[in-house]
Amino acid sequence: MNFIKRKNKEIKAKTKKLKVYKVNTHKKTVIALWMLLIASFCFAVYKNFTAINIKTVYETKVIDKEIVDTHKIENFIKNFAQDYYTWQPSQISIDSRNEAIKKYLTNELQTLNVDTIRRDIPTSSTVQNVEIWSVKQDGEKQFQVVFTVDQIIVDGQNKENVSSAYEVKVYVDGFENMVIIKNPTICSIPSKSSYEPKAKGSNGTLDAATTGEINEFLKTFFKLYPTATEKELSYYVKDNVLKPIGKDYVLAELLNPIYTKKENQIEVSVSVKYLDQQTKATQISQFDLVLEKENNWVIIK
Repeated sequence: MNFIKRKNKEIKAKTKKLKVYKVNTHKKTVIALWMLLIASFCFAVYKNFTAINIKTVYETKVIDKEIVDTHKIENFIKNFAQDYYTWQPSQISIDSRNEAIKKYLTNELQTLNVDTIRRDIPTSSTVQNVEIWSVKQDGEKQFQVVFTVDQIIVDGQNKENVSSAYEVKVYVDGFENMVIIKNPTICSIPSKSSYEPKAKGSNGTLDAATTGEINEFLKTFFKLYPTATEKELSYYVKDNVLKPIGKDYVLAELLNPIYTKKENQIEVSVSVKYLDQQTKATQISQFDLVLEKENNWVIIK
């Protein structure tokens, strides 16, 4: 009997309800945590919409060079050279020259040039041509000018053509008045360069039939070209890359045509020999063209 009672007690103990602890959602700490979470979310959304996209900007400063009109300087020097390099073997001519060059030279240079043409000089000089080779700014208001003078020098019965190159410096004031501050000084001018461009050569990618086609096309075109109208050229030339020239030239021959194939295009370098019917001279023009075959060959560049 006691055993049965003990068993009943054990069963009742097992079937007792477990205690449930509820969190009070209205406590101040919980409210504070919820407010912090909501505030953090709102702040994240705000930052997403107002974020600044930072980019590195590289600025290039362009300095515009002032374009200086040198025509006045060139004319000033040409007039000076005419007076400076012209003389006759007479005192009147020499005095007239000395007076004339005062319009161009500083007082110091006038004194320096008093005896450049002596009273007993045996020659006379006439200026044929003055050519300006360069005008370079040399300081804020100074310009370096290189020029050549072609003279006819007469000495008794002898006459000689003389060409010389000189350099002067010109000062230009705020009112664009000018004065030469450096006496004509002998110098050199550019001469022929020894440069030779690399010779072109065909790359051997054209067969004989294609080469023959292009030769015939070029002969036909260049025979027509000097007198062709724009409409006539349109059959041979695309997008007006060559325009009418209206010249009375007769085709003589094509010289040294060189063909280079690049994909579906042919690059042509050729010299064309014409006879000019007006001057009776031979005219040789050099052309660099690009051909392409549509229905027929056509010049596209």
